[in-house]
Amino acid sequence: MNTLLLRLAGPMQSWGTQSRFTIRDTGYEPSKSGVIGLLCAALGKPRDESHSDNQGKPTLSALAALRMGIRVDREGVLQKDYHTAGGSRHDDYGVIKASGAKGDTVVSHRYYLADAAFLVGLESASEELLQRLDTALANPHWQLFLGRKSFVPSLPVRVPDGLLCNTSLEAALQKDWPKDLRGQLLARLRCVVEPSGPDSSATEVRHDVPLCFATRQFTIRYVKTDWMSCPEGASDDDRGT
Repeated sequence: MNTLLLRLAGPMQSWGTQSRFTIRDTGYEPSKSGVIGLLCAALGKPRDESHSDNQGKPTLSALAALRMGIRVDREGVLQKDYHTAGGSRHDDYGVIKASGAKGDTVVSHRYYLADAAFLVGLESASEELLQRLDTALANPHWQLFLGRKSFVPSLPVRVPDGLLCNTSLEAALQKDWPKDLRGQLLARLRCVVEPSGPDSSATEVRHDVPLCFATRQFTIRYVKTDWMSCPEGASDDDRGT
């Protein structure tokens, strides 16, 4: 197997999977639909699979088949924005104000993660597919964003030398181990990983595998959350223990 690494870090990220109407949620780590959507933006792949511009580009099903794992380098803080949209067209004196009929103001609560950082691994038997994705991330066709168009990355999404051939997802997620503010390697980090095969411990259900972005159709996958320890070879001083 081969693995491609992506770094998703920014002041604000939102990875909603259940957003409806006035409540816009976020998960505590990137959703698969969000990551695949980011890859589609890098490739310049339209939402509609039948669009002529999709010819010669990886299919959505091929991207959804990538085995994904996430290492949480920095958990971030859950925050909420209060939004209003619409409102009265005229004030009491007949002066034109914001567009919309009087009394139609829509209030929404939009959640996001502040100051979070993730290392995402995508595993595939196809080195050619991962190489194509890596090339697209180096020169993306459309803007890359972290769940919402206004949430831009603070670091490049592409990881230099992030395409690791003959490397499993679990092994790849131990690369570039982060340090704390004192410069010491963190002792352990939370990871959310799709199993490589039948695994009775993978009981968490995520409804975020895209079937069609144009019609917003998704299906489920199973993941497991575990802790990954600092790789062997680091000194006790570096571990901060």
